[in-house]
Amino acid sequence: MPHNVLYAQSGGVTAVINASACGVIETVHRHPEHFCKVFAARDGILGILHEELYDLALETPSEIAALRHTPGGAFGSCRADLGEPDTHPEQYARLLAVIRAHDIGTFIYNGGGGSMLTAAKVARFARLNDLDLNVIGVPKTIDNDLPKTDTSPGFGSAAKYIATSVREVSRDLAAMSGTSTKVFIMEVMGRHAGWLAAAAGLAFETEDFPLLLMFPETPFIERDFTAALQEYIARYGWCIVVVAEGLLCSDLSFCVQAQRSMTFGHEQLGGMAPQLATLTRKLGYKTHWAVSDYFQRSARHIASKVDVEQAYACGVAAVTHAMSGRSDVMVSIRRTSDEPYLWTLDAVPLDEVADMELPVPAEYIRADGFGITAAARRYMLPLIQGEDIPPFRDGLPVFAELKLQMAVKCLPDWA
Repeated sequence: MPHNVLYAQSGGVTAVINASACGVIETVHRHPEHFCKVFAARDGILGILHEELYDLALETPSEIAALRHTPGGAFGSCRADLGEPDTHPEQYARLLAVIRAHDIGTFIYNGGGGSMLTAAKVARFARLNDLDLNVIGVPKTIDNDLPKTDTSPGFGSAAKYIATSVREVSRDLAAMSGTSTKVFIMEVMGRHAGWLAAAAGLAFETEDFPLLLMFPETPFIERDFTAALQEYIARYGWCIVVVAEGLLCSDLSFCVQAQRSMTFGHEQLGGMAPQLATLTRKLGYKTHWAVSDYFQRSARHIASKVDVEQAYACGVAAVTHAMSGRSDVMVSIRRTSDEPYLWTLDAVPLDEVADMELPVPAEYIRADGFGITAAARRYMLPLIQGEDIPPFRDGLPVFAELKLQMAVKCLPDWA
């Protein structure tokens, strides 16, 4: 008998995570011989525990299709993990009750390394309890720090936004530098991995540009930074600085931490741009700064076509794996060629990617620590190719408008 599918989104959302959702939902609907209903949990794993499941049978095919060009997380997300079964047995008892109450045969979790840890815990619990449940992870993160996959859906679009913004602002800064601003500082996300800072290096086709990149992988040394900045301004008259929020000081602590978190590894970072601006102003340079923040991960209007295609394909592949009986894996992207960029889909065990982070390799960072190498450019450039522009109405993008009606609850409320 066909069983139901439960899909959920987790972690920081992206411009293309809903494309993966679209791939999951449309593929389930194309195979009624394998699946009955598809539910989406509200706010990730928390929605499952609270039995807050959206019944997607109530959505129209056109609105489900519109998810492909809709940014954000259509079903809500969370930064939460399951405890271990021996310390939090009540979570797993509840999880089991919800799965059985709604006849869930496939669980698809869409997120980054922390989300894959949650999926791995669900998978281990299912095996230990002889639960007939396929558990599939779908990769997602703008940070591009998931191992065992060529890239993470979400990164290509964020990288395209950052590189485009830096290229555009360079024209503004060049125009103003003769009489006004000399330095522009842009802070990008990147807690432990500097992939988004590296992406700014794609803004220019050669290294002959006044652009300083600052990575978490390269601890901040003030004298080196000021020397490089002064050299660029002397040569070009201006300089752009792109700094990752997770920049480390020489003692390997975060240079700036905006707020601590009760969840380890999710401390809110931010504040590097104004801190550096204070330094550059002391050097006598008029400086402007900006934080790309949510813009970099929600800019669907300038999404990479490659990224959208990969995100959707990963959603499709998750369902295909479930149909073949494959479980306890994350869908992965495997590159087969750089030029032309060719890729295929594979799968890796959840335990090999759970709570793992992939930093920018040393060979991708220029010897002086302030730029990217040709190898980095060769790796990243294919990921930002093509445009996938959403439909517009009255000059503004049009996104999916889902009903988001809850399935009828079968269980008592969970505290």
